[in-house]
Amino acid sequence: MAKKIAVVLKGYPRLSETFIAQELLELERSGLELRLISLRHPTDKSKHPIHSEIKAKVSYLPEYLHQEPWRVLKAWWTSRKKSGYRKALRTFLSDLKRDFTRNRLRRFGQALVMAHELPANTDWLYAHFIHTPGSVTYYTHIMTGIPWSCSAHAKDIWTSPDWELTEKLDNAAWTVTCTKSGFEHLRSLSSREDAVHLVHHGVDLSRFADSGGSQSSRDGSRKDDPIRIVTVGRAVAKKGLDTLVGALALLPEDLHWRWTHIGGGVLSNQLSQQISERGLSDRAEMLGSKPQQFVLQTYRDSDFFVLPCRIADDGDRDGLPNVLVEAQSQGLACISSPISGIVELIEDQVNGLLTPPDDVRALARAIETLARDPTLRKRLGAAGADKVKSDFDHRIEIINLLKLFNRTDPEPHYQEAAQ
Repeated sequence: MAKKIAVVLKGYPRLSETFIAQELLELERSGLELRLISLRHPTDKSKHPIHSEIKAKVSYLPEYLHQEPWRVLKAWWTSRKKSGYRKALRTFLSDLKRDFTRNRLRRFGQALVMAHELPANTDWLYAHFIHTPGSVTYYTHIMTGIPWSCSAHAKDIWTSPDWELTEKLDNAAWTVTCTKSGFEHLRSLSSREDAVHLVHHGVDLSRFADSGGSQSSRDGSRKDDPIRIVTVGRAVAKKGLDTLVGALALLPEDLHWRWTHIGGGVLSNQLSQQISERGLSDRAEMLGSKPQQFVLQTYRDSDFFVLPCRIADDGDRDGLPNVLVEAQSQGLACISSPISGIVELIEDQVNGLLTPPDDVRALARAIETLARDPTLRKRLGAAGADKVKSDFDHRIEIINLLKLFNRTDPEPHYQEAAQ
């Protein structure tokens, strides 16, 4: 087994990436020795308790090369002497011709620093996200000859060009992804039968013990005890939060509700403005990013969960939002959209409700249905919790990942890449 693994992350720690922290902790518990390498410094003001349980040391690469020029220059001076440097440079220049951006330059500069500063006894390189972290890790792999693998998720799959995905898939020892749709797409781009593996994230059911779901009998008829609706997720286009605000504005006057949104995101100000323009400010609250325990308690205090995902104009989409799995683990009835991996978790009318993306009226009808029917909420919530227990227990999924890390003997396809 590869005992010492350098894990490359876009940013660490991040409140929105609990699923990554959960995986890191389980890899440590399995006996692997991790070294975390982050391309960016953290921006969240707090962190989840799970981050404090992870013992791995964290190193930060230069976020912008001009901020640490001597560190980059020293790394280049040393790394250029490595046997794989010329091949890495040729690969980078070929990529740069097809993607002439500052970000591409930054990736190669970060790879130089990573190759120079890696502990000498590193056995494996493992990137979370196949786009930027994947590029830094790939270039480092070529320079050092250390085998590498990758975990691909959502945006990194659907907004990366096919040529880049194909080259990485064919040269990595293996790549995992968390949804069937992502798996099928990546599998179609690789010439190798064993290049891609499906491994769901799941949730830690010891942290997210089933609370029995909402026990309230609220039906929206009382102004002093309104229905409690919750959404957790970044305010970005693919989450469809503008559709949700539009749907809330269509609800009848005699239905009393309160909506809580947890999460940051670049569209937060725009969403706040939409809430104000729709006259919903007295019934909607945006709390920003919050620690895991706060989110868990909010699930338990709420009546149902809504996340009307969509495919964004640039092709970005969710894989399977972990917050949906978390909410269902609490027996909370969920409303979402039938795209990507969401259909692997939610079956319409069986363990949740699915409405078409961007369909404001259909979403409003679904919200009203759950709001007025506590019996339906309880039935769907209980079925959702059962689904999570049977198919999304992270303890089962982590075994599948560990089986891949057990493949310690370098195979020809990545031995050759390091020449």
